[in-house]
Amino acid sequence: MKNAIAMAAVGLSLSATVVAEEAQVDGFISVESAHSVKDTADKLETVLNSKGMIVFNRINHQQGAEKAGLQLRKTEVILFGNPKVGTPLMQCAQSVAIDLPQKALIWKDEAGKVWLSYNDPAYLAARHNIEGCEATLNKVSGALAKFAMAASK
Repeated sequence: MKNAIAMAAVGLSLSATVVAEEAQVDGFISVESAHSVKDTADKLETVLNSKGMIVFNRINHQQGAEKAGLQLRKTEVILFGNPKVGTPLMQCAQSVAIDLPQKALIWKDEAGKVWLSYNDPAYLAARHNIEGCEATLNKVSGALAKFAMAASK
């Protein structure tokens, strides 16, 4: 009996590790949300609009999967940005345009947890060899963190 309990505890801790690792993708910052995918995405859209961001698109990947006869856990992506911020980054390294506008991924993992994830600006800086734009990168990093926290809490 003790062995069964110990094995169950190990299994639970391993599955929790897998879920945590699923949210930790290289170059991603993930914040756990206290809300549903839809509510988190709605809140994020409201926050972005209130901060003068342009919301270019909102994609519901689960709906797309259903139309194709496939199953997918709730997954939405919001594309947003502001040319006053994105343009200076592209002036430093034009290739960063492939990663702009910014994207927020709101998704439910296998354990039912909801996450809001976005590209880490430091990862983008390294990917595109961005130099001389530290102030802009810091501004973007801070803004993304604030947006994510506001939408997920």
